[in-house]
Formats: sequence, C-alpha cells, structure tokens
Amino acid sequence: NKLSLQQNSVMALTSFPKEKIKILLLEGVHPAAVEMFRDAGYTQIETTTGALSEKELLQKINNVHILGIRSKTQLTAAAIKQADKLIATGCFCIGVNQVSMSDAIENGIAVFNSPFSNTRSVAELVIANCIMLLRRIPEKSKAVLAGQWLKDSAGCFEVRGKTLGIIGYGHIGSQVSVLAEALGMKVIFYDVEPKLSLGNAKACKSINDLLKLSDIVTLHVPGTSATRNMVNESFLRKMKKDSVLINLSRGEVMDEQAIVNAITEKHLAGLAADVFIDEPQQKGDLFQSPLQHLNNVLLTPHIGGSTLEAQENIGTDVAGKIIRYLETGNSMGSVSVPALNLPLQQSAHRILHIHHNVPGVLSEINTIMSKHKANILGQYLQTNNAIGYVAVDIDKKASAGLIADLKNSKETIRVRGVY
Repeated sequence: NKLSLQQNSVMALTSFPKEKIKILLLEGVHPAAVEMFRDAGYTQIETTTGALSEKELLQKINNVHILGIRSKTQLTAAAIKQADKLIATGCFCIGVNQVSMSDAIENGIAVFNSPFSNTRSVAELVIANCIMLLRRIPEKSKAVLAGQWLKDSAGCFEVRGKTLGIIGYGHIGSQVSVLAEALGMKVIFYDVEPKLSLGNAKACKSINDLLKLSDIVTLHVPGTSATRNMVNESFLRKMKKDSVLINLSRGEVMDEQAIVNAITEKHLAGLAADVFIDEPQQKGDLFQSPLQHLNNVLLTPHIGGSTLEAQENIGTDVAGKIIRYLETGNSMGSVSVPALNLPLQQSAHRILHIHHNVPGVLSEINTIMSKHKANILGQYLQTNNAIGYVAVDIDKKASAGLIADLKNSKETIRVRGVY
C-alpha cells in the first residue's frame, strides 16, 4: 500500500538525485500514478492525454528514465535504441504487446504491467453484455432513439438458467464465472491448462464441446499466433443456433467477416465486442468496422478496463513497482528483467548488474569486487533465457573504478547503483 511504499522510500537512501530522474507518462495515465511518484520525491514528471506516434516518441524519449504508456503508444526497437537512459517502462494496462520485448530485454529495460488490476471491471462488462444481448437491447435502443416503439418479447430471454461458456479461465474468466453463477447461470469453461473451477463451474474437454452447449460464449484469451482468427467460420458454425458471442480479449482472435456472415444468416443471434483488429489511435478518431450496422450488436471502444476504479488501481500498481525497482532494485512484476525480491539494506551499498546469461559472469563480478576490496554482504541472482540479473550488497560505497570495471565486463548490459 501507499504507506508502506513511502516508508520503504524513506529507508532507501538512493544514491541518485531523484530530481534529475525524468518521467514521461503518456495516454492519460491515472493521476494516482503521478501522485505516487511525487510522494516518493520525483519532480520531473511530464504527462500527456494522448498516444504518441513513433516519430513523436523518438523526439521526446531522449533523456527519459521512466516511460509510462497504455495500449496505444508503441515502444518500438527504434524508440528503445533512441532511449539510451531508459531504465524502466510501465505499461499501465494488462498486456505488453505494444513493447518490442526482445529489444527491451536486450537493453536491460525493466517492463512492468498490471495484469490483474482491472479484472473486476472487465468481468462486470461481460455480465452486462450477457444481459443486453439476450434481451436484444442494442436493436431496441436504436429503434427508440429513431422514434420506433419495438415493444416485443420475441427472441428475448433471461440469463437465469442459460449456459455461459468461458474460453480462457484465468483471472478475468474465473471472475466472470462467479458473477454469472450469482445470476443463476450454468457455467462451463475451457482452458489450455488445467484449472480449478470455482463454484459449480464445469470444465470442458474441448472448445467444440463448449460451443455445442453454450447459449453465450465469452472469450478471455491472449493475442498469440495460436489464437489469431480462432473465431472463424468453422468456430461459429459449431456454436448453438441463436447463441451470442462476447469478445473482450483481443481483436485479432476474430475473423470479423465470418461474424458478419453468421449474424446476417441468423445463425448467431448477437455479438458484443470491445476489441477490434483495427482500432483508432486517439479518442475521437474515426472508427470503421464491418461489424457496424448489424442487428443486436453491441460495440464498445476498448473500455473493458476503463473504469475510474480500475485505472486508479493500475496507476498505483505499476507506479509502485517502478518506484521499488528504482530505489531497491526489486524487480518483482517485471516481464523483462528476471524477478528478484530484494530485502532492504540500510547499512550496505547495492549495485545492480544486468548481463547476458552466459557462464562465468558471476565469477567475473566477484573477481572485480575482490580487486577493489569490496566485501560482499549479500548477493542475489536470477536469470531467464536471455539475461541475468544480479544484486550485490557491499560494505562500502562503490568506487568509480569498480563501476567502470563492471560496465566494461564483456557480457554487461547495464550497471546501476541504488544506495
């Protein structure tokens, strides 16, 4: 929480001047994140409400130490190459697909996100979509707004007693499961990994089994090569006639034209989509999709996690992770730097070393420490396939020569002292 984070910040006597750390937060990152950085002593904070193109980002990213983005700004290889002072990037959202992860890893940039902070907001919108589609609210609302009075119960149903099929039973899918059961729905799910069901939810052996039984199918899958266009003509034909589909996961999992055909031919009774293959970059930009103008279709502009509660939770979560990384080296929650949960050391000086994951690096680090007569009080190492991350606590302030030798070590990517 904020109190413990502030206490940790006071205890961590950082060796770098906080007033010189430049923080750039784009796309309307929640003010709670700005407040956390300010409370921790960081003053050079620039914010924007919109996303930046690659050209615009290249112009602004020089001398930036911390970059905060949401889902639109792309941190490309070119931007990472330009950002020679970048220490960490915060993705104030669920995913990190907008970051060139291979380049971030190769350059020792810690990337943080907040995969679970908007879970409840997304789950609530799924449930709302279930009710709206089964009551055919989209077309009835459109008619009333046009002056037509379509008071009719044909094709309209309660959700109670209906079967909800959840594809992807992770944090969001399982939360949807709990809410759906509270409304009296039967819940079945499919996941590529074995998952413990919550409540009375039942696991299906295959997606095909789920599609045959579900009145409503909701997607909660990542955007990968395995899921691209998974909702195609074959998938839709296996769904029950007059069932509805909800997608609040990734736009690329849907073949939009196949969905158009399924609804036009009245095999699929409705669709709710919050994500699309082509999404505008800025609020107010023109949006076009073949899914527009269909009956009983509810389209929303990627707002599944866009509640004030979720954005505040994301803001404090990601900002807190970045501050801990800056001030203690704690990399828990990073998707690029190996995870180290480091203790505070008030009577030591900590050096952080990111390097290519090859044999002999730790031995070389210890040799350099010995050369400079630095007594090691604590040493922590974690690796992934590409890089290793070492935190070394020594009994005296690191000399310029020690830091220079570490930086000149063959496999070194980045060296940083924190206190």
